[in-house]
Amino acid sequence: MKHITVALAGNPNVGKSTLFNALTGLRQHTGNWPGKTVERAEGEYTYGGAAVRLVDLPGTYSLLAASPEEEIARDFLRGGADVTVVVVDGCALRRSLCLALQVRQLTARMVLCVNLLDEAAKKGVQIDLQRLGQRLQVPVVGTTARSGKGLEELQRAIWELAATPPDRDAFQVRYDVAVERALSRLTPHTDRHRALEVLTGAAPPDAALREPLQRAQVILDEAGLVEELLHRSITASIVHQAEEMAAACTCRSAPRRITAADRILTSPVWGVAVMLLGLGVIFYLTLWGANYPSRLLSRWLFAPIEPVRQWLASVGAPWWLQGVLVDGVYRTASWVLAVMLPPMAIFFPLFTLLEDVGYLPRVAFNLDRFFRSAGAHGRQSLTMCMALGCSACGVTGCRIIDSPRERLVAILTNCFVPCNGRFPTLMALISLFVVPWGGYVGAAAVFVALIVFSVVMTWLASRLLSSTLLKGESSSFLLELPPYRRPQMGKVLVRSLLDRTLFVLGRALKVAAPSGALIWVLANVPCGASTLLGTAAAFLDPLGAALCVDGMILLAFLLGFPANEIVLPVLLMGYLSAGTLVEYDSLTQLGAVLQQNGWTALTAVAMMVLCLLHFPCGTTCLTIYKETGSRKWTAVAMALPTVLGAAVCLVLRAAAALVS
Repeated sequence: MKHITVALAGNPNVGKSTLFNALTGLRQHTGNWPGKTVERAEGEYTYGGAAVRLVDLPGTYSLLAASPEEEIARDFLRGGADVTVVVVDGCALRRSLCLALQVRQLTARMVLCVNLLDEAAKKGVQIDLQRLGQRLQVPVVGTTARSGKGLEELQRAIWELAATPPDRDAFQVRYDVAVERALSRLTPHTDRHRALEVLTGAAPPDAALREPLQRAQVILDEAGLVEELLHRSITASIVHQAEEMAAACTCRSAPRRITAADRILTSPVWGVAVMLLGLGVIFYLTLWGANYPSRLLSRWLFAPIEPVRQWLASVGAPWWLQGVLVDGVYRTASWVLAVMLPPMAIFFPLFTLLEDVGYLPRVAFNLDRFFRSAGAHGRQSLTMCMALGCSACGVTGCRIIDSPRERLVAILTNCFVPCNGRFPTLMALISLFVVPWGGYVGAAAVFVALIVFSVVMTWLASRLLSSTLLKGESSSFLLELPPYRRPQMGKVLVRSLLDRTLFVLGRALKVAAPSGALIWVLANVPCGASTLLGTAAAFLDPLGAALCVDGMILLAFLLGFPANEIVLPVLLMGYLSAGTLVEYDSLTQLGAVLQQNGWTALTAVAMMVLCLLHFPCGTTCLTIYKETGSRKWTAVAMALPTVLGAAVCLVLRAAAALVS
């Protein structure tokens, strides 16, 4: 049987994943690209007696930048595929053709798939597929992937192109005169696209290109096309040709109008109000819906503790090994699983639902100016929203930002927004110290104020990084609002539960298990008249007093590194001198323990500040390291919120001293 490898490329939100699923069905698997943290999806189908291997490349807008997604797409297209299918949006042909032109310059063995033709027709857009194919000199197929229309034609075009011997290709994208002259110095030694990569710095030159590259750079310097100006010139040429081609092949029977929904959702006032209301509903459903499943899961996971302890005793395991394995490793890992899994299993499907419907680009549109004023990227608003569910997923989501500098800014400031692991602590403290004098309306107002405070701190931290460690110009990006679509519930559940929830839980348990052993050792190994835990808390008391808290609170945050959910249980364990994590049965019990240990309203406020502003959890730190590949930037991500949180607490202490 003949084997064909097909690469599937395209911008985000053009229906590429839907097309991939429609072609491969359940014969697919996911993983990471070798040496990269970027997700890789592959599937298989058969057609015309050939076994077709379909590789879904990461969604990207360009092949010239240096992001991991673009490097992967460029390298695979260069030699890993027999045929490349470029998926474009029939509703936004101009934008999609920018990538198609770059791929076309790289390979002639390309099929252009114009998807979403049904939505284009609803908007009065008609595309001349035959003329578009003549302009690009490749087969062009129109599809509606959701309904399966055009898939047979697409499979046939792929099969026919794979069976056709390669022919001489004269297609070229034309650039500025100076750029063309510079390329002419390199093309005698390599192909045109490789020359463009070397010229822009997207790829290093080999020995044969070093001298021609110097001559090419002289030409660019004389024309004033250096660094960012060169990139802008190349991008402008691609966009201009894409616009000209789209205009020649598209007929619009009626002008596109802004819908009533978009008038509301992109309004500076109503858009933000709807955004806050929507996030509030998601938070409420997450917190309310996770209570009972968390308690039920906790009972199931804690039920085997005593049987396992008895079994270890029966086989002669010493008491300390029983404690480390059962009360340390297992209890802590079970606690993290019971507290993290239910809210994530609710939050991520809801969040993915908004993404699938097409609402999240509206959020980015509303917050773009706010983040760009801090030298950050407009898409950082989306990664910030993802962080409300889990900071680790928010860090992974920063891949949608093309600029390496702005992507790093988003990664380093992602944990300033509280994840759902911090919500239980915040809600407990608000209920104890706000509800008695402000009622539930006052408590809700305080919670909203804390979220707004975290967003402001995210902006300040982004501004600080953009003016110091990560200086540079803000990049521009094209944000076309996609049409609203009916969500695909099966796809939503798979993406949210498998790709996000289980991914985060896996990393969390890797950190929680060894940390649980450490917590047990600290709580049970004597040190003088106390334990190692009590001694460490006493050592931290002076620093805690300066920050309006005590040493045990600081130690609880340190030991809560594996997961923010265990900060309060660790704190109660320390206050009650227990040997294992302690769960509070009621807010009344929690409040009594806190008051007995000298808590005041100022202590509660400082605790909430530190809950918002401290180092990321272990899962997030591991994800930051995986994404950046740098211990330095991981350390910065840990130090930045911690230092700012300490500074805010010092200001609180000074303000309290002035009032008193």
